[in-house]
Amino acid sequence: MYFQQFYLESLGHASYFIGSEETGEALVLDVRRDVDIYFKEASSQGMRVKYAADTHQHNDYLSGICELPERGEVQLIGSARANLGYNVRSMGDGDRLEMGEVVFEVLHTPGHTPEHISLLVRDRSRGEEPVMLLSGGALLVDDVGRPDLLGSAEDIQSHASQLCQTLQAKILNLPDYVQVYPTHVAGSLCGGSIGSRLSTTIGYERRMNQMLASIASKDEFVEQCINLDQLPAVPPYWSRMRKQNQQGPPLLGVLANPPALDVEQFDRLRSQGMIVLDCRSPEAFASHIPGALNVYYSSSFSTWAGTILPPDVPIILVLEKATDLWDICWQLLRIGYDLPKGWLAGGMKAWRTAAKELEFMPLMSVRDLSRQREQLFVLDVRQKTEWRTGHIKRATHITGAELPERYQEVPREKTVAVVCGSGYRSSVSASLLKHKGYNDVVNVLGGMTAWKNAGLEMVKEET
Repeated sequence: MYFQQFYLESLGHASYFIGSEETGEALVLDVRRDVDIYFKEASSQGMRVKYAADTHQHNDYLSGICELPERGEVQLIGSARANLGYNVRSMGDGDRLEMGEVVFEVLHTPGHTPEHISLLVRDRSRGEEPVMLLSGGALLVDDVGRPDLLGSAEDIQSHASQLCQTLQAKILNLPDYVQVYPTHVAGSLCGGSIGSRLSTTIGYERRMNQMLASIASKDEFVEQCINLDQLPAVPPYWSRMRKQNQQGPPLLGVLANPPALDVEQFDRLRSQGMIVLDCRSPEAFASHIPGALNVYYSSSFSTWAGTILPPDVPIILVLEKATDLWDICWQLLRIGYDLPKGWLAGGMKAWRTAAKELEFMPLMSVRDLSRQREQLFVLDVRQKTEWRTGHIKRATHITGAELPERYQEVPREKTVAVVCGSGYRSSVSASLLKHKGYNDVVNVLGGMTAWKNAGLEMVKEET
């Protein structure tokens, strides 16, 4: 058996290529949207992609599963409980798929989503015992898949109960030595505290996973799972992903190269209503094109671009380096956005030297914030768990994920100082406020990390 994991740090996503050395057939699981990587892997191993499956219809990214049959004779496999808008071979609990020495057994493992399946893998060249579990969003490293993404409060409680049953009856009964390879890994928001390793074992999780400490009591486990204060806020774009994955994401076809635009072309598109997405660092964004949104090109780019970009407005880019273009494009495509309509040739230097209008984002140090905070509206955009570890006295807490819906709660009559953990999310959020017409906004560089390191006062409860 041949096995390869592909990790996308930007989405906290792992996909898998499993091949038979006897038959040359391969299966791809939880397919990312840029599928060339799987065919390159197949070619390098002298194999062919024969099957593809998704463990569930994901909330956090668009699947590339429908791209595969366009590239060759690939049979798609889906959960028998899934309602899909494309043709699949439906497989239910206990069904098997054989590829030479490799045997996949489908386990219906609901909880994270109702239709969720996991694949238990056997390598008969070594024996009949299972060797690995491809667990999707059921069992994660140091965590379990969150059950709160779909439905009402009653539905969420039911999903958590199903997850408990899944773990008790199907997953934790497997031998300790079975390796576990989840889809949601480090960087994903589909768990509350996913560990940094990209795989684990049944035995390790049984002994060390704190989420499983209460698994013997369904009521305690459910209560722990649905404690939303322990979970990261859900980015707005997630609400669009699952429906598109159920229908079958639109095929990408041949992708055009986004053109380099001179200053006048860029300004004309901007004046026509296209959104300027500035991918430079928060420090560089201190001077920028008026109305631009700032999401620094980094490992968190996909999440924050999806948080503040509307789904239906064309995008034009300001880049720090032209070589970043296609990775940024793919990060946008993976979360359901169209290709940008172009990018600013020559970057901000070209814009400045053309004497075009500039807008400014003042930067503030934590010591300046400490001296002036009585005159400021301090907006903390960190996650709930970060907020509870300590925050600035009389700060207001609205997570960055919630700010696009709640920004009107921020007053316009005071200077707004936006703070996060380091200055990245605060720059995203500050740019959103500026885009929404707030004139007096500053970004606090270094964030709460710098505040703590400076020994400045922190509180855990409002007084």
